Amino acid sequence: MPETRRKYDPEFKEGAVRIVRETGKPIAQIARDLGVHEGTLGNWGAKDRAEREGTEGLSMGDAAE
Repeated sequence: MPETRRKYDPEFKEGAVRIVRETGKPIAQIARDLGVHEGTLGNWGAKDRAEREGTEGLSMGDAAE
């Protein structure tokens, strides 16, 4: 039986990433507390960092340059 993906609204994602940034707690712990897979929360955090650093849309090589 196929597993259905959960949809998270942007406010939830932003709040979860903010908790990671502000508390310094491990992503795994915060993900468990929020009921989110830790890989998902890690992806949200990586995307947030890329957006804040202005590397959105660049390849890893381009961003390094």
